[in-house]
Amino acid sequence: MNELNHLAIIMDGNGRWAKNRGFLRNVGHQNGANVVEDIAKFCINESIKNLTLYTFSTENWNRPKSEVEFLISLFKKFLKTKESIFLENEIKFQTIGDILAFDDELVNLMLNLKEKTKDFTKLTLALAVNYGFKDELVRACNKLISEQKQINEENINSALDTASMGDVDLLIRTGGEHRLSNFLLWQSSYAELFFTDTLWPDFTVCELEKIVKKYKNITRKFGGL
Repeated sequence: MNELNHLAIIMDGNGRWAKNRGFLRNVGHQNGANVVEDIAKFCINESIKNLTLYTFSTENWNRPKSEVEFLISLFKKFLKTKESIFLENEIKFQTIGDILAFDDELVNLMLNLKEKTKDFTKLTLALAVNYGFKDELVRACNKLISEQKQINEENINSALDTASMGDVDLLIRTGGEHRLSNFLLWQSSYAELFFTDTLWPDFTVCELEKIVKKYKNITRKFGGL
């Protein structure tokens, strides 16, 4: 059976979930945030060491200002109210993306939780915030240039935001769309891709468990026969 070391999820469908119920989009984002805890605990139980969640993309800044402001405030609330979950379950908090684009309060909340959880090993939960793979690749190449290192596959791997987590084994997108949306394109070169029509606030551990079972029984060829 296939080992699952790195699970990545594009959490899509919050806005449509809310619209279908006659609510504002923000209600969907709020309910979507509540799903994360269950998914993280499932990963711990299944010995999945790395979980990366697409939280806020570099393109999300183009959304209406009111929605962007709500997403940022929701992120702050998540970090404050869920800190105990990280500590009690020994989850290491990480981010990928350029976090310096956010205000000082949010940056400090992220750095503080990273520091408090840096020695935990049960699960690394990485939130992709102000993240886009094109931006990540440019930053990685500029880092190598500044360090006067050759730009090759090995060095790029070491310079990416996900260097400590390795390539993605399984990538899931909820919400019915069938695209990767500038998410971990390098790291997902040979990932198994699963797409579900389930909107993120309705995504359950039960559905995730079924997907993981299918993944573990797939013959992964990595370009071979």
